[in-house]
Amino acid sequence: MITLTAFRWVPPFAQGQVRDLRVRWALEEAGLPYRERLIGIKEQASAEYRALQPFGQVPAIEDGELRLFESGAIVLEIADRGSHLLPADVVGRARARAWVLAALNTIEPPIMQLAGLDFFYKDQPWTQSARPTVLQAIGKRLDELAAWLGQRDYLETSFTAGDLMMSSVLRILKHTPLVSERPALQAYRDRCEARPAFRKALADQLRSFADYEAAHGVPRMPAA
Repeated sequence: MITLTAFRWVPPFAQGQVRDLRVRWALEEAGLPYRERLIGIKEQASAEYRALQPFGQVPAIEDGELRLFESGAIVLEIADRGSHLLPADVVGRARARAWVLAALNTIEPPIMQLAGLDFFYKDQPWTQSARPTVLQAIGKRLDELAAWLGQRDYLETSFTAGDLMMSSVLRILKHTPLVSERPALQAYRDRCEARPAFRKALADQLRSFADYEAAHGVPRMPAA
């Protein structure tokens, strides 16, 4: 059985955003069972974990001799195991893979810049001057993505790993109106998040955090 490594707890602003959610979602879509290995700061820095994940991040998976890190690589591995996340035809599979990479390489970088400004460096004096440039870069990419979607339900003809990854990236903007200002993107993200596999994956991630908070007396706050 696949073992998924995820964080035992993260602050409320990151709950529902940690990248193991993408892997949980893919596993649910594929109907593959898995078990959790929850880690904290101590385990994250250990030599044992760095042998599995060189950068100490999550997610990572272990499945027999396979040890894999990076959410995009893991999602594609899961999709390759015969699920609907990759179409049966060669062209469709290639297009789905391209959208996974587009989400990670084209859409996510400026969005993560904004997340850094808004959550990690918000008290720094330089953030307000940096923010307009980052917003402009994000807006350009979102407009291009919205133009591609048009009246489509999904990026291609059906829901694939590309949509899973793209909608996961768009979730990072939930603290802003950048998606809701673009009706095609809002409808697209809502459509993807309405999938039962996503709802199950999100509930499972949030359950781990809630269990930790209950055990340690951490006050509950709304998650992202």
